[in-house]
Amino acid sequence: MDNSEEIFHYLKDILLPYASGMVVVTDKADNFYLNTLYVMKNKKPMYFGSVKINKSYVSFHLMPVYVFPELLEGISPELQKRMQGKSCFNFKATDAKLFQELKELTQAGYGKYQKEDYL
Repeated sequence: MDNSEEIFHYLKDILLPYASGMVVVTDKADNFYLNTLYVMKNKKPMYFGSVKINKSYVSFHLMPVYVFPELLEGISPELQKRMQGKSCFNFKATDAKLFQELKELTQAGYGKYQKEDYL
């Protein structure tokens, strides 16, 4: 298993606990994608998160931080450096500390979605 596959599995494991209450849109060796059951005004399901192996990094998308930017208040400067755009975090190496922080951020995002009845 190369480094990107290892990173992918760590990050996928962050999303997996939430999959049972959501729609798994894609579950491939290089891409895992979750939507909520909530249907938005545009008639499309609300996106929750995904993990994808790209050419030189692995991306972790977490839509709750886009919907509720206050979730990002207080994240570490190290995790902030991994951000690309408003809801994406990119990794080129495994980092247990940052993965744990991302796990907690995902849990907080899930809680916000739950509170707003998006699940």
